[in-house]
Amino acid sequence: MAAPAARPRLSPACLAQLPANVQQPAYALDGVRIGIVHIGAGAFHRAHQAVYIDDLLATHPEWAICGVSLHSTDVRDALDPQGGLYTLALLGSERHLRVIGALREMLSARDQSAAVLARLADPAVRLVTLTITEKGYCLAGSDLDLSHPDIAHDLAHPAQPRSAIGYLVAGLRERQRHGIAPYTVLSCDNLADNGHRLHRAVLQFARRVDAPLAAWIEASVCFPCSMVDSITPATDDALRERIDVELGCDDAWPIQREEYTQWVVEDRFGGERPPLERVGVTLSSDIAGYDRAKLRLLNGAHSSLAYLGSLMELDSVGDAMAHPALAGFVERLMRRHIAAVIALPRAMDAEGYIDAILQRFRNPSIRHRLSQIAWDGSQKLPVRLLSTIGESLRQGQSIDALCLPIAAWMHFVRRQASRGVALVDPINDTLQALGKGCTGDAGHDVARFLQLEAVFGALGVDPVFGETVRAAYAALGDASPDAVANALARHAV
Repeated sequence: MAAPAARPRLSPACLAQLPANVQQPAYALDGVRIGIVHIGAGAFHRAHQAVYIDDLLATHPEWAICGVSLHSTDVRDALDPQGGLYTLALLGSERHLRVIGALREMLSARDQSAAVLARLADPAVRLVTLTITEKGYCLAGSDLDLSHPDIAHDLAHPAQPRSAIGYLVAGLRERQRHGIAPYTVLSCDNLADNGHRLHRAVLQFARRVDAPLAAWIEASVCFPCSMVDSITPATDDALRERIDVELGCDDAWPIQREEYTQWVVEDRFGGERPPLERVGVTLSSDIAGYDRAKLRLLNGAHSSLAYLGSLMELDSVGDAMAHPALAGFVERLMRRHIAAVIALPRAMDAEGYIDAILQRFRNPSIRHRLSQIAWDGSQKLPVRLLSTIGESLRQGQSIDALCLPIAAWMHFVRRQASRGVALVDPINDTLQALGKGCTGDAGHDVARFLQLEAVFGALGVDPVFGETVRAAYAALGDASPDAVANALARHAV
């Protein structure tokens, strides 16, 4: 029996043979020009910003992307033989496949440093974007970590950079030297106040290597803030096989993401910018407001589902949303108790945003485990829920519902400690000791938790907050699934 014919590799030559239901670039691949350099061309960038640019290139072909990996050659080696093409699977009630062509060049700084610097000096490049994770900014608090090995190397050898900060400064130095207008630098990482923090780091570096260059950067270069959102599950062999079969050709590195996507950008560019608003990007002067909405509404609801759902022995966000009492509680929490008290951007449709969050939570194609969302509760709760509780108290609003997930976290810590299960949390040892010392008595247990000043701050000594958390802790009883369901039922009225 003859072996099945080998599938061809995804490439521009294969596009004409792809199934009709696979969306393709709506432009000629050889008719676009690179106008953006993106540092950190991992899965999130390729599933998020590159897709917006792919939409834009049909009408504005001068904004194609050169992707740069700082340390790895993997993405370049996967995409180069494919002419930069890759497949995006959009995960909803049905899976939709789309071939993205926005990455017209892929470089690895590890062995193509000169080519990366040449791109950064190219006058056609007017925008540099980054998704390098918080670690990639080499920060120590709000300042550049001058002792970081990559930063120390780049300060000693500024013409042979290793770090993103070093490459940004080296590229700007070349542009200043040749009288080329600077590029705008746009951070797209989930980092609060990302543009300002990147600006500060770049200036701190530049002042140590070239004071006149630093002055030019401070006067001429814009660092807008941004906010991004979309769930992008990791690529696995099962995804590769499904996509290869559906395409009829092999894609070395397909990616996947939920259908929902959001990109909010501060409209503060130093020169010409891509018309991002034409492809669904929100341009706003209130990035902090959109960050706040995401943290308080989306992430606050996520943490509420995580701790209440975990006590109910549920596994995923989808499982939690299939429980009517829990789903109803979280929806009321967002609409009545969070959106009603926090300052949202004037242009934001809060009800529509909450509708979208609930739809995302119910997406059958995304299995987001509650145990993972429950990680690092001591760090997440202050910004996700406690900040809203503080605002509610200042406005004289009820905090009863908001305190239930806080009490659920306390029960969760107590339960895990009693089972001998370590918490994924930077203060695990403290929480383990605290949880093991709990007795089940609300007054005793909550008083112990409220001594965690790093978590509760001034709320820890607020009498209204303390009494409300104690009542919520007692309402959860023994924190069994039935007890939690009963507590949720009481909040339904």
